Amino acid sequence: MRWLVTGAGGMLGRDTVDELARRGEDVVGLDRAALDITQQAAVDEVLAEQRPDLVVNCAAYTAVDDAETDEERALLINGDGPRHLARACAANGARMIHVSTDYVFAGDAGTPYPEDHPTAPHTAYGRTKLAGEQAVAKELPTSSAIVRTAWLYGVHGRSFVRTMIDLESRRDTLDVVEDQRGQPTWSADVAARLADLGPHLGRGASGVFHATSSGEASWYELAREVFRGLGADPDRVRPVGSEAFVRPAPRPAYSVLAHGRWQELGLPPLRDWQAALHEALPLIRKESLRETP
Repeated sequence: MRWLVTGAGGMLGRDTVDELARRGEDVVGLDRAALDITQQAAVDEVLAEQRPDLVVNCAAYTAVDDAETDEERALLINGDGPRHLARACAANGARMIHVSTDYVFAGDAGTPYPEDHPTAPHTAYGRTKLAGEQAVAKELPTSSAIVRTAWLYGVHGRSFVRTMIDLESRRDTLDVVEDQRGQPTWSADVAARLADLGPHLGRGASGVFHATSSGEASWYELAREVFRGLGADPDRVRPVGSEAFVRPAPRPAYSVLAHGRWQELGLPPLRDWQAALHEALPLIRKESLRETP
């Protein structure tokens, strides 16, 4: 099977290309400079040339706060871009996996969101990502999958975990929000699950799947676990409420996703967030030190 990964310069895109290559798959990764998914003609040309069996769209506008005042641009990338890819896939007989987000939900639940829970985004970012989901489902109703993830961190690029690693060596104490809950998720685990999902799309699987780590935590609990993993005193992390960090886009109070649909494919949910974090930390720290002047 021939794979094409868009957004291959980002955290998840890079991990996905690496994972597929490690498995010996025929994969081409294209970053934003190589393919601007907001341009239908460019998308059509690339898919006609590459002839992929499956496209994994990791390209996205992810600046959650900026989207509040730049929703038109965010919609071009998060809404129109996936539509262009899906249309080109339909024209070329390719299947598609589109990566989405927990922000399509209201974020005010008390139990994990199942894949079929009604969407109700409260931010511009969430609205644009939902538009992308809807476009892919419309253009490729039986040969596409929407994979929602959340609270991503990885070796490449910026993330909350990377920030905690950097600040641990520079701050005596750190105030971190304790009233927002979600699932810290290593991008490498999501990449592996995208690679697992691909062959199932050829056997009739489609629709929405949730790819986040098992368990849940607050940002405060995650920060303490990062400190603990670094051999630092977790009590240096202090809990505060969301009102201490007012942002242009409201953050969901509850972003925990359920993972029921993997059972249909005979695949387990992703592993516990703490186990993944402690495996990832040495790799992220090494990369952080390498990039520090």
